[in-house]
Amino acid sequence: MEYFRDENLLIRTILFEDAQIICDEEIAQGWEQTVDKYINRINDFKNGKCISLIAEYKGVVAGYINIYPNSTWGAFAYKGYSEIVDFGVLEKFRKNGIGTKLMDIAEKIAAEYSDTVYLGVGLHSGYGSAQRMYVKRGYIPDGSGAWYNDNIAVPYKEYCNNDDFIICLSKKLK
Repeated sequence: MEYFRDENLLIRTILFEDAQIICDEEIAQGWEQTVDKYINRINDFKNGKCISLIAEYKGVVAGYINIYPNSTWGAFAYKGYSEIVDFGVLEKFRKNGIGTKLMDIAEKIAAEYSDTVYLGVGLHSGYGSAQRMYVKRGYIPDGSGAWYNDNIAVPYKEYCNNDDFIICLSKKLK
């Protein structure tokens, strides 16, 4: 299914072959990655648990985003809110409006299920541009503090500042 198309950009539902393409591209840009994460998203999509989207820029896979209409983890688990999970644009395609369009569509889909959307964003510098983008889009911290491996981080305990160390942000949808 297509969600958006113009002369450069196509936003569509995920296909099985997208998993390996994304994984290979992220490894090529220096990220630690396995294809299992994307295959799990595809399985969740096929089982009706999420809506998984791919962005193609000039015919090449460039980004992805997943929307879970009633997420079962994180700060807003089991509250009926939609969650945005695993959102990324490959570095060589950034600054082309791909991330903005993916977020626009994800928020529109999320609004079909709830009046609030939330997400977790990593705390290390690799997430700096994402942190800024979310604030500019109106996302605010939920107030629960940092999370690590799907649990609230205990104050004064040491944690590894990896992809599992996050804060949760939410946004009211119109």
